[in-house]
Amino acid sequence: MTTALVTGVAGQDGIYLGRHLAAKGYRVIGTVRSLERSAAIVATYLPTAEVVEVDIRDSAGLGALIERERPDEIYNLASWSSVGRSWSDPEQVTAVNGLAVLGLLEQVKALRERTGYDPRICQASSSEMFGLVRRLPQDEESPHHPRSPYAVAKSFAHHTAVNYRESYGMFVASAVLFNHESPLRPDTFVTRKITKAAAAIALGRQEELRLGARDIRRDWGSAADYVSALHAMLQHDIPDTFVVATGESHSLDDFISESFQAAGIGDYEQRIVTDTGLLRPADVPETRGDASRAREALGWHPTTSFQELVAQMVAADIVRLESGVEDRTEYL
Repeated sequence: MTTALVTGVAGQDGIYLGRHLAAKGYRVIGTVRSLERSAAIVATYLPTAEVVEVDIRDSAGLGALIERERPDEIYNLASWSSVGRSWSDPEQVTAVNGLAVLGLLEQVKALRERTGYDPRICQASSSEMFGLVRRLPQDEESPHHPRSPYAVAKSFAHHTAVNYRESYGMFVASAVLFNHESPLRPDTFVTRKITKAAAAIALGRQEELRLGARDIRRDWGSAADYVSALHAMLQHDIPDTFVVATGESHSLDDFISESFQAAGIGDYEQRIVTDTGLLRPADVPETRGDASRAREALGWHPTTSFQELVAQMVAADIVRLESGVEDRTEYL
């Protein structure tokens, strides 16, 4: 049986990837920062996974786990995932999203030199690395101009992954993931904040939605689609960097419109309040990815449309509010 280690398994991507791998017959080992805080999520969505409490910043602890279990595939998804909140503690963002990746690769390299153990590794990179772009769409060769502590750390981790691939011949694939959402996205993200507010306003439980900048455009895809690309990268013969994106960008206003439409609300503009306190120190005007390499080399392509994605999120939020149940498999 093939064994996969998924760091950050209780996060949105970890849940979808863990379920994807389990359905393929994998033994799934996942790490979480706190078993107590993750218990309900794991029990609901990942009942067959073996979950271990390991902080991604503890490279020695992570190395001991890897040496003991010897997973065939390692997917590093553990991350400080909020771009907006990354300005609040840039040192920790750098420790989690940057230096922890270096620590993981060093642990595997050392074990490889001692024993010959040679797993395949997938590092989750981010389109936020590109920042202020010179051209659209962005592909694997696009330069980096990161615009947040989150993006700076992700850029460091991405280049570190490429360096270990090229310097030591390690199988390290880098997945440059563009924005991807699901009903499991935490409501600290603006996308889920919008769908949750649309559901609450439709049910008469909220009056308004407060937002910062609305003049941004993003390439939004489905997390359920994107995790299949991560798996495909580690089945490929050659480790490489792959952009994972839909190739379409939509404005935040598009996301708002689709959300309120899915909630059955036509006239919603008077419900939107601009709050300058929610503005970021710097932002990225637009992202749009070119996933040609993933399509041609891996046979991967997205299957969920932007409209379907938003409708799924709103539908789940309506059920959440009506039932009072935060986690259940029907939301997937």
